[in-house]
Amino acid sequence: MAAFPQLRSTLVIEWQDLHHSQLTPSSLYTLLALRNEVFVVEQDCPYQDIDGEDLLGDNRHLLGWRDQQLVAYARLLKRQDDHMPVAIGRVIVAPQARGQKIGYQLLTQAILSCERHWPEQAIHISAQAHLQAFYGHFGFVPVTGLYDEDGIAHIGMARGEDAPTPA
Repeated sequence: MAAFPQLRSTLVIEWQDLHHSQLTPSSLYTLLALRNEVFVVEQDCPYQDIDGEDLLGDNRHLLGWRDQQLVAYARLLKRQDDHMPVAIGRVIVAPQARGQKIGYQLLTQAILSCERHWPEQAIHISAQAHLQAFYGHFGFVPVTGLYDEDGIAHIGMARGEDAPTPA
């Protein structure tokens, strides 16, 4: 069982862990709107967010709702090759919900989902470099050097049996 940072938040988030086939048109629209708001507009990063991965294979979507508003989201990608790690991506806490430790809850839920659906597979994340310590709290270790992704410094990190141990 995974060890996670202790939370002192009393906020109640309703979590949905959905296979892509379970997404309603409304929830798909809502999650795409949040991704666009944060990744394209807020981060001033014009790129094609709708990349063809959302509705493939065993990919999943983790949605966190509070008062019927989407306040947290992550996409869980399961590659067709079972030797490839699962990837957690598009990790978002909505702007109006930041500063409330929801990111810790979101990542905890994302890891638990990966462990439940794809046990014994390593988990990869392409982390914005300034969040390396945050992901480190969850057992992620760097597996690449820094690289540029859409004008933002990132670092590849992994967690699980196949993840390298830090030197």
